[in-house]
Amino acid sequence: MSDDLTAHRPRDWDGLFLSEYRPIGQNAAIIYLASLSEGSHRTMFQSLATIARLLTDGELDVFSLDWGAIRYQHTAAIRAQLAEMYKPATANKMLSALRQVLHRAWQLDQMSAEDYHRARDIENVKGDTLPAGRDLGAGEIAALIAVCEDDPSLAGARDAAIIALMYATGIRRASVVKLELADYDRETGTLRIRNPKGNREYRAYLAQDGAKRALSDWLVLRGEAPGPLFWPITKGGSTTNRRLSTQAIYNMLLKRAREAGVDHFSPHDLRRTLAGDLLDAGADIVTVQKLLGHANVDTTTRYDRRPEETKRQAASLIHVPYRGRRQKRLDEA
Repeated sequence: MSDDLTAHRPRDWDGLFLSEYRPIGQNAAIIYLASLSEGSHRTMFQSLATIARLLTDGELDVFSLDWGAIRYQHTAAIRAQLAEMYKPATANKMLSALRQVLHRAWQLDQMSAEDYHRARDIENVKGDTLPAGRDLGAGEIAALIAVCEDDPSLAGARDAAIIALMYATGIRRASVVKLELADYDRETGTLRIRNPKGNREYRAYLAQDGAKRALSDWLVLRGEAPGPLFWPITKGGSTTNRRLSTQAIYNMLLKRAREAGVDHFSPHDLRRTLAGDLLDAGADIVTVQKLLGHANVDTTTRYDRRPEETKRQAASLIHVPYRGRRQKRLDEA
């Protein structure tokens, strides 16, 4: 640690300054972050970096903050600041990360059990917000598939299979890139999916419809070589037995949306759309939870469009007696 940082750290936060070098294996935050998937790692690292800055007026970061020195007064102050700065869902996600780091610090004997339980004993920020993103209509899904079908290249077949798979199973793009050829059972249409959240696995099923046909068409072109289920395609139009990146999936969806004239959507919106469509069709919410690999049914509930449709129908029962200015003049003429 530099002498400048030591000399200028705020007095109010002296107790949080890591005064001597601590190996990475003893840093509670790093140990917590190492347990996360690639996508979650980035998000939670940013959350912890924000918390470190807020706690120390910008003086310390994830690596220089002594997480084991955090006490209840610190977490209470952080909660108050996060509640002012972020929506409840975001603030609570950041508080969850902080609690996880405190738990690691306690496991490392860097804080007592009493200090740990007091520090983590803060309520979540209350409030409801609408989930981000949007649902895609059936016409938009069809348009995305159609532009891929019209593309005679290898990319057209691959992209059709990826889009069909993401909508038919709700698979996350971080899981798409981890799929192996061996994960797919062509006879039963069963797909073994690795959930990047918590390193869990679950099964998804492709019905005898377009999704299974799209994947079959891609596999004919891909061949039987072991390795990732989906490969990058070179500028020359040939495949390479390597793994796609999550950014490549994002860029592909962006490209196909432009070609199809579909408004911007995120990869996660395909997952959201599947959940809503299944629930609208009468599927049991617990079954949908399992199909999507959600650890908690409350997460699945956030994608349920039915309560909103019920409110829309109720609103249609109300009559507001406004004719419009032009119609009023015509009626009085």
